[in-house]
Amino acid sequence: MVVHFTAIHELDIARWALGVKYPEHVNVNAGKFHYKDDGWEMYDTMDATFKFAGNKTIKWDSNSRAGYHKFGNKYGRSTIIQGSEGTIYIDRGGYKLYDQKGNLLKENLSAGNEAGTALGGGGGGDMSTLHTENFFDAIRGKAALTYPIDEGAISQMLTHYANIASRIDNSFEIDEDTGRIFNREVMKLWSRTYEPVWEIKPV
Repeated sequence: MVVHFTAIHELDIARWALGVKYPEHVNVNAGKFHYKDDGWEMYDTMDATFKFAGNKTIKWDSNSRAGYHKFGNKYGRSTIIQGSEGTIYIDRGGYKLYDQKGNLLKENLSAGNEAGTALGGGGGGDMSTLHTENFFDAIRGKAALTYPIDEGAISQMLTHYANIASRIDNSFEIDEDTGRIFNREVMKLWSRTYEPVWEIKPV
């Protein structure tokens, strides 16, 4: 199974769909190709491949300087889950299920019109609004978190792996149980250098 997606916010969906935790290997091809002298430090184009146990793969295809909406996605973000029996296309507008011949079998579309960059949602019932309400209700003790923070942290690690692979311009292996990178030289990029008194210390 392969999952393609066009933004980091879909990593959670990709991991959930595959039922995976940490990858075994990451490989990245990235660079700054559009406006090289504009002062923007980070790459603007990246193709990242995360390989997991069980022959499962997540691919991240990101191009932040292109206005073209891939797959006709007006929201700017999407996840495509390709399996042996069919394909599911998911974005903030809902999902569409296709068979192997490309025939639409089922769809469930949101009634809202939430933008892909929206943080607070566009109105009652939109996904970001529901997540935000759940988060504050959990803080107030009125509800349990819909999505555990530690699960989100694992998905966030995939972005760190991609950034590290981009910086060293090389791939590396990862311990799928702990998330630690096996290469000790690469592990030097595991954390940042903090100013005095701001270092993170174990409790």
